[in-house]
Amino acid sequence: MSSYRINALTTWAAQQNGLSKADITLSSAVGDASFRRYFRLTLPGGSTQVVMDAPPEQEDSHPFVAIAQRWHSAGLAVPKVHAANLADGFLLLDDLGNTPLQNLFTDDATTQAYHAQALTLIAELQNRASPESLPAYDRALLGRELDLFPEWCLGAWLKLTPPESWHPLREQLIQQALAQPVVSVHRDFDAMNLMVHNQRLFMIDFQDAVAGPLSYDLISLLRGRYCRFSAEQFSNFVNAFYQQARRDGRLSGRVDFAAFLTQCHVMAAQRSLKVLGIFCRLTLRDQKSGYLERLPHFLDHLEDSLSCLTEQADFAEWVTLTFRPALMKRLAEMTP
Repeated sequence: MSSYRINALTTWAAQQNGLSKADITLSSAVGDASFRRYFRLTLPGGSTQVVMDAPPEQEDSHPFVAIAQRWHSAGLAVPKVHAANLADGFLLLDDLGNTPLQNLFTDDATTQAYHAQALTLIAELQNRASPESLPAYDRALLGRELDLFPEWCLGAWLKLTPPESWHPLREQLIQQALAQPVVSVHRDFDAMNLMVHNQRLFMIDFQDAVAGPLSYDLISLLRGRYCRFSAEQFSNFVNAFYQQARRDGRLSGRVDFAAFLTQCHVMAAQRSLKVLGIFCRLTLRDQKSGYLERLPHFLDHLEDSLSCLTEQADFAEWVTLTFRPALMKRLAEMTP
């Protein structure tokens, strides 16, 4: 980040608080995502805010601001946007501290308790935020996401061709996703995007939110980066979500638990395949580090859900006999 941009950012942040640059302190970045950078602003008296720097030629902050304002007005736990300069890509936000949820996964009981709390936050999002103004998580988008797997993971990284069972699987995953009730979907409801502040969970990085399947954020949470739950634990979490969704009308009584659990496994397979492709693209195209080492974790997630989809036995067998050995061999070759 250039000294000119730092100076402009500091000057703007001071002006939004009716202060001069000499009155405030701008610390080093407190986090980063994509081309966005975050700085902590300390005001006279010691209170703090966060300044987001999102260069407009690389990041469109309009969706973030619009969604933040709507969701905050709906009483949802998101950072308040105190000021926005979209022409320069500067935002002034609530400071939610330094504790992403995964930092509190210290033992099994605590981890499960926080996941139960996060399920409540998903319910609040789906009940309070209308999906009408969000982009549709439609067939085209679902298909583009799934196609990241054969393009980047199989083709670009492993030099494998997808099996014949890929196309029937791809179609089932899309159809099952589109068959679910449409709600507001954060789209990356993983622990790293949940900040713990004053004993409450807050959502961040929601700029890619869509109108999509009821189970998507549930799966982002349960099949995320940091935990692998047993089949029983997974089923229990899904059942808690299912019962609450039935009670508050998000899910019809005509959908029994077995059918919803299957929809969740289908959604989990879709997301795992998408993530496998994205992580390879981040590595190969965007020169990001640290993503390939996470592939086995999401492969475990994929196999966990495929094992519950009996009609996809052929693809599951290919994953076990061909894909997993090829992926592990490639990772081993990269180890110094």
